[in-house]
Amino acid sequence: MIKPRPTAAALLALGALTYTAWALEAVLTTDLAPAHSYVSELAARNQPYGTLFRTADLLAGTLVWAAGLVAWLRRPSPGRWAQAGWAGLVLFGAATAVDSRLPLSCAPTADPACAAQERAGLLPVAHSAHSVTSTLALCGILVAMVALTLTARRYAPRAPLARSGPALVTLELAATAWTLAAIAALEAGHDGWGLGVAQRLQVGVVALWLTVLAASLVHPATPGVPLGSRIPDVRDRERAPSGSGEPRP
Repeated sequence: MIKPRPTAAALLALGALTYTAWALEAVLTTDLAPAHSYVSELAARNQPYGTLFRTADLLAGTLVWAAGLVAWLRRPSPGRWAQAGWAGLVLFGAATAVDSRLPLSCAPTADPACAAQERAGLLPVAHSAHSVTSTLALCGILVAMVALTLTARRYAPRAPLARSGPALVTLELAATAWTLAAIAALEAGHDGWGLGVAQRLQVGVVALWLTVLAASLVHPATPGVPLGSRIPDVRDRERAPSGSGEPRP
């Protein structure tokens, strides 16, 4: 993360932009309530714009996967945290791309019949497998966010990721906890506790973090001086000669 990596940065920026395609629901007519539905339900097979959102997810995952792979395989990378972070980003990108090929069959939060079939296990295998790939993507991005933010703070303390990364990681963890709690509440028969808001915040923070990471790869800051470096003593300065020719104290 110390040397500029423009290729990886460009791929990440495009991936982050594509990953926000779900925001198009604001101008498209869907049958879903943003405050109460899963983001992935936009890409369900029976949704009017499912193909559009599935294509966007495939493109976003592929772009981020490629960016992570380029950065991961390009040596040197400072420390094991960086390697773990790039590996997490590769996992996130790959799982997101696969996730788009295993879409939900229907939207359970908007269709009671779909929810009943889901509980009874009557939907296609791809519907159930979607939760597995989504979980892998979440694990990958959390590892990437934590590991690469720690790397930036240690090796490039003036980089954008070092400055804003901790706040974004904290917000992402809070949004993830909210999402998991909302899912549990929904499965327990409650109203979902703002599931749609929580998950949209979750994926929105990911896109923002990817953008900040891309900016940090374009203009990485010079790493700070290690704490163990020698600090020149004032006595080491060159002594200016006095009028008598003797060195001044």
